[in-house]
Amino acid sequence: MVLSDREKLLVVISNAISVYSMYTKNPDMMPNNTTMIDFILKATPEDLKKDLTVDLIDEVFTFVSKTQSELS
Repeated sequence: MVLSDREKLLVVISNAISVYSMYTKNPDMMPNNTTMIDFILKATPEDLKKDLTVDLIDEVFTFVSKTQSELS
């Protein structure tokens, strides 16, 4: 089974949110003034950026946050 571009984008966003969260725990690892949106944009391959929206990032972030809070 091959992932669709949307599925790939969801994986990229989710992964970028997780990595960004880890980096924020150690500020020396993160360049100054890097927002989560900037980080996600840098992590997203060019061919997937056409489908990237703030609403999609927000939806994934909400889902990831809710899932993580349920595990705690």
